[in-house]
Amino acid sequence: MSPLRITRQSLLDGTLRARQQEYAAANPGMRWRTEAEMAALLEGILAAHHPAEDLHVFGYGSLIWNPAFHFEAQMPALLRGWHRRFCLKMLVGRGTPETPGLMLALDHGGAVKGVAFRIAAAAVRAELGLLWQREMYGGAYHARWVKGQGADGSVIRAVTFVINRSHPRYLKEISLEQTAALIATGCGDLGSCREYLENTISHLRDLGLEDTGLNRIKKAMEKQV
Repeated sequence: MSPLRITRQSLLDGTLRARQQEYAAANPGMRWRTEAEMAALLEGILAAHHPAEDLHVFGYGSLIWNPAFHFEAQMPALLRGWHRRFCLKMLVGRGTPETPGLMLALDHGGAVKGVAFRIAAAAVRAELGLLWQREMYGGAYHARWVKGQGADGSVIRAVTFVINRSHPRYLKEISLEQTAALIATGCGDLGSCREYLENTISHLRDLGLEDTGLNRIKKAMEKQV
């Protein structure tokens, strides 16, 4: 397959959805959400949101450095009760069956620093629709309402994407060395897992944020070279 980048254009023109459908056709044993399931999940989230209000999205991985949706403002934010973890095995996108990779998700427990993006009320449905194409089709993530704390001390109610622990590609237990090895070699038509890790670390750092767990993985990768 030709290289693909997740951009606003590839979401709007159907390029990403077409690739997702190619994945589904080529991997019949994998579970993919239907259009009806996607729509129902979106309506469920929107049912808990007042349409006249702006909406926040909490990003912790690639959304930090490649949001691909329109937002009015962003700020660093802290979310308690969840932590950022490489716990989703990738066989498509940033991995293949021959070179599987790992993707970040939010898993239960701890705390995580990321970015709260504020979407204007009038654009909420359209912009969440783009995020749904990106995050929800594969079934590995659940959309959740969470409460975090902004860098200015404000309480932020936001939508974020957490791991589906019943998904077959969820890895409940994986060692630091195994994590580093999969990230070092994982690569697919969306790019490499190494690029994904390094982009996340560097953009968190640009925001004045550090993730010691990600830094440990990077050091373990360097030792394996």
